[in-house]
Amino acid sequence: MQLRIPGPTPCPPQALQAMGKQMISHRGKEFGNILNSITEKLKQVFQTKGDVLTLTCAGTGGLEAAIVNTLSPGDKILAVSCGVFGDRFADIAKQYGANVKCLNFEWGKPADPEAIGKALRAESDIKAVLVTHNETSTGVTNDIGKISSVVKEFDKLLLVDAVSSLGCIDLPTDEWHCDAVITCSQKGWMSPPGLSMISVSEKGWQAHATAKMPRYYWDFSKARDYLQRGQTPWTPAISICYALNANLDLMLSEGLPNIFARHARVAQLTRKGVRSLGLSLFPPDSHASNTVTAVRASDKLDVSKLIQVLRDKYDVVIAGGQKKLSGKIFRIGHLGLVEENDIKTVLEALAKALPSAYRHSESFAPCHSEEAKRPKNLAQGKLREESRD
Repeated sequence: MQLRIPGPTPCPPQALQAMGKQMISHRGKEFGNILNSITEKLKQVFQTKGDVLTLTCAGTGGLEAAIVNTLSPGDKILAVSCGVFGDRFADIAKQYGANVKCLNFEWGKPADPEAIGKALRAESDIKAVLVTHNETSTGVTNDIGKISSVVKEFDKLLLVDAVSSLGCIDLPTDEWHCDAVITCSQKGWMSPPGLSMISVSEKGWQAHATAKMPRYYWDFSKARDYLQRGQTPWTPAISICYALNANLDLMLSEGLPNIFARHARVAQLTRKGVRSLGLSLFPPDSHASNTVTAVRASDKLDVSKLIQVLRDKYDVVIAGGQKKLSGKIFRIGHLGLVEENDIKTVLEALAKALPSAYRHSESFAPCHSEEAKRPKNLAQGKLREESRD
């Protein structure tokens, strides 16, 4: 099966084998060695010399933890959103009593650093900025480097949702002065769901010292104190730690520059293949994600049927749109354990499945260019020729 959704992602054999190991005491030396190993390797991928904490939860738990550990009820924050997950980050802060000022951008478009600067200039008492690095609901990657420059000009906290980007797309945590960066195990880390990993800067710890939002399970102080003795405050997902430890070895062996380049190549191949079928991307090329490609669907294309045909007939699993984009786009995930051949398989299946997914078969017309007029050739191998360009 080709699992090509934005997460969970496929696990490499090394991770599956590691997860088959017997349970151990999470208060023992053996687990302490694993946790310490994970933490040091995570710091390399996060590109930070600061603290990295591992919590047992989904990515949303990590977002909640970052908020409650750095903010107090009533704090004014700027929540930057261009999709479902940006909205979610803001909603979590609202639930805990933050005074949330939303800066929304059109779905499919990136956040504008100049607009963020204007908002910070207008309200000087804003304490923190929440932003999503890679918005999987729309296939957009925000320019965190430029956004950080603006945020730090005003000396604000920067909390970054990097759930679907870290480990796939370059995000130098320390260089970009990110105060909390949140990711989770089932995305670019090629592990099952269940762990969230969060970096905390010195400025983040300073905010933590005065933060008054309620927390118990999410308390960073407890997590850091226990980490110093090779433990977690609460029972960890031991098997997923096994998998993550093995996958971090694979990632560091490949090397971060090579990982980023591979994801860029695969994304370029995906976008080129989609266009060769007469389809168009939802986001602009300048900010199209290297971990998920969002494709526009015309009114004549039944996205639900397309997903069903791909799954049932071709063993390819892709994702539809979320919320107001339901039925209007479909999404191809290409993060973590993915190579060019995986995407060639997906695109060949897509070429075969598209005709049956149009509400009227005569509506299928992938003919926006001479190169796109031969979908059968694509399925028979033309894609392989184009990929060498």
